[in-house]
Amino acid sequence: MPPQETPVPGAGVFASAPAYPRLIAHRGGGSSAPENTLAAIRAGHRAGFAGVEFDAMLSADGTPFLIHDETLERTSNGCGAVAASSDALLAGLDAGSWHSPAFRGEPLPTLAAALDLCRSLGLWVNLEIKPSRGREAETGAAVAEVAARAVTAGLPASALVLSSFAEEALAAARQTAPGLARALLVTAVPADWEARLARLGAVALHCAAAGLDEHTVRQLAAGLAARGGALACYTVNDAARISALLQWGVAGVFTDRLDLAGPA
Repeated sequence: MPPQETPVPGAGVFASAPAYPRLIAHRGGGSSAPENTLAAIRAGHRAGFAGVEFDAMLSADGTPFLIHDETLERTSNGCGAVAASSDALLAGLDAGSWHSPAFRGEPLPTLAAALDLCRSLGLWVNLEIKPSRGREAETGAAVAEVAARAVTAGLPASALVLSSFAEEALAAARQTAPGLARALLVTAVPADWEARLARLGAVALHCAAAGLDEHTVRQLAAGLAARGGALACYTVNDAARISALLQWGVAGVFTDRLDLAGPA
């Protein structure tokens, strides 16, 4: 359960978080396009989103590809474990037909290709490190290396946050690319959130919006802001709930509802 009282000691516990877009397209394009594809990222951009979120997992060859599940069946025409699949096999999959016929043949992209597209479109990125079991440190390091190369190629470091539920992955990302911002993902706010963020050198906390009330959000957001950090919430598809969270101090909200972007 979230703590009832969030202590707010002096600032300076960890470095400042980059500015967050108020709305962030979940898995690239929300429910409007096949998740974790270049088509999804383009859909989020066309809808007016300034920021997108997507997941990266390693192939058997150690290359980060965009995919959420440890297995291929749900979001592609492949089968078996992502971690046991070669780069060549993953690159040849159809990752769009499961969503709708309009996306038939949409490939499973590499992380490098996705970050290059985001750079060209001027998008802010939340990159979730999604390790398969047992590959936490390896995935964190590999994802951070690709992300660092993208920054060298022109993606602004201020437009990139690495996040993960796996603390070992975040620690490895920190060791590989210490200059990139990191966020800890949690389902429920831990009582020791401050210590965890400090240990990881993380600048933000991303937590599930379900179950959070105004008092908890305001205290947590204020506690993070006092240290230069940020609070983001996932995955919220109700416009009124999104509005409330933002009013309470949440820096950004992940959503599947691309129709909510609009001019505002």
